[in-house]
Amino acid sequence: MKYSSIPSAQSVVLHCKAKGFKNVVISPGSRNAPLIIGFTEDSSFNCFSVVDERCAAFFALGMAQQTRKPVVLVCTSGSALLNYYPAIAEAFYSTIPMLILSADRPSYKIDIGDGQTIRQENVFQNHILSSLSLKQDVSHATERVLKYAPNFIDGENIEKTQEQIQSHNDKILNQGLNAVLQKMGPVHINIPFEEPLYNTLSMQSIIPQIKHEPSLDSTSSFSDLEELRNIWVNTSRKMVLVGVNQANSIDQMVLDSLCQDPSVLVLTETTSNLHHPDLFPSIDMIIAPLEKLQDQKGYFDALRPELLLTFGGLIVSKKIKAFLRNFKPDRHWHIDRLRAYDTFFALSRHIKMNPNIFLQALLSRQNGPTYKGAYKSYWEDIKQKTLRGREEYVKRIPFSDLLAFYFISMGVPDNYQLHLGNSSTVRYAQLFSWSPRIHVYCNRGTSGIDGSTSTAVGASIHYRNPTLLITGDLSFFYDSNALWNNAIRPDFRIILINNGGGGIFRILPGKIDDPNFETFFETVQELEVQPLCKMFGLHYSVADNSKDLKDMLESFYDTSKKPKLLEIRTSRLLNNKILLDYFDFLSSRLH
Repeated sequence: MKYSSIPSAQSVVLHCKAKGFKNVVISPGSRNAPLIIGFTEDSSFNCFSVVDERCAAFFALGMAQQTRKPVVLVCTSGSALLNYYPAIAEAFYSTIPMLILSADRPSYKIDIGDGQTIRQENVFQNHILSSLSLKQDVSHATERVLKYAPNFIDGENIEKTQEQIQSHNDKILNQGLNAVLQKMGPVHINIPFEEPLYNTLSMQSIIPQIKHEPSLDSTSSFSDLEELRNIWVNTSRKMVLVGVNQANSIDQMVLDSLCQDPSVLVLTETTSNLHHPDLFPSIDMIIAPLEKLQDQKGYFDALRPELLLTFGGLIVSKKIKAFLRNFKPDRHWHIDRLRAYDTFFALSRHIKMNPNIFLQALLSRQNGPTYKGAYKSYWEDIKQKTLRGREEYVKRIPFSDLLAFYFISMGVPDNYQLHLGNSSTVRYAQLFSWSPRIHVYCNRGTSGIDGSTSTAVGASIHYRNPTLLITGDLSFFYDSNALWNNAIRPDFRIILINNGGGGIFRILPGKIDDPNFETFFETVQELEVQPLCKMFGLHYSVADNSKDLKDMLESFYDTSKKPKLLEIRTSRLLNNKILLDYFDFLSSRLH
């Protein structure tokens, strides 16, 4: 086994090992050679090589999303580090644990015109749990230190100074790694290295001081549980709204209790990973038709909750956000161990607990329904009308994004992991039912299109069953370097909805007839998908009508020796009309 001869590089690897960090995603470079040597020479770590740093960061995010354990990112100095930023922001808002290790040039070589040097410290300061820096060792490359920065050495006592540096670096590493483990988010540690970078030792030369800290308590109680229970029991209109949520995180008994209460509406999204016949899973299918009714205010007054209880991550539906901001609940409680966003400008209580544990406590003394009333039954009738309307509508429309999603949603095998691209993809997915045995994910922390494929590939590494990514054309081409990856499994599947541009902009309010619209908003493209598949070794097929799509879906999930991509081509000029008419059609069924 080999160790880097640089003490700080040894310290980083030994701290990660002692605290159970296993997965390391490395992008190539020279300045990070001491870290690459340390991690790859130690069999305790699973190391992955991803050249493109932006893809590498989303790949790591996908792994951490699945394991709920930190993944280490290692990059060289300079602009390489900046490419991590989109995934770091996503991890920050989605509470995904990541440790970012950036190799840096010595501080005396920054801002002097030296190559591959930027100001790396604190580059992520607005979207990071903690930005930390190690001190440069003086026992390594001592002659260079004495030449360029003699002030680094305390009274020219190299041994004493190195002891102080080691103590400082141990403190920083304990602080940073414990923060990742406790607070479930990204932490950045910047590490300056002086040349030579590739020298190794056969035995470690340091003994780091490791300090473990207990994880945050997710079961803590509070003194006013009885008061909250009384409010809950005596409230006639309660809405539970669930955002991005890990599968199997809520006990079925808890879900049953909520869904059987006539005073409770449980609204979920595809990314909530909650399933029960009495849930309200397609939020926009209810709200969008109501917006078109003459008496929309009367309906919305009837829908307005007195108590809104939320948990999970960010919400996809813009319509439920707009509704709750305009028809505010009297109380809004958010349950999350770490943070609460005032999404609806009505937050009155942040309950810092695991949602399942809190709901168990809240509902524990409940004997039957908490409040008798027509809140749920009234909206259940609306839900059933829209579901019947959906089945009617898809039978009368031509081939389009909406119809493609209808066919796709019915054909995904059980136990698949489903990843959704952002923009129109994740929104179309909300309009249909998916098997309860499919776990659904989407990068909703920042809702960007930039790393969907890389995230799905990374997530597939630690998922026992196959993975399916459904994505749009702009998102796919934007992140095509995600396929430049030796870790893609042969059972990985991609369904690419190619409508020739950013189709969501035809749905959003805007000047579609403006001559600049197609170029600067919709960004019309005619790129070929098949050559990319050939280059990266994916099996390719294409469908542009209902019959071909249904035929291809029958064999698309069959076992294969290499990953598969199915391109679905639809009309960019037709999709927006079909979707907007869909909500008009549903509205007509509510009269």
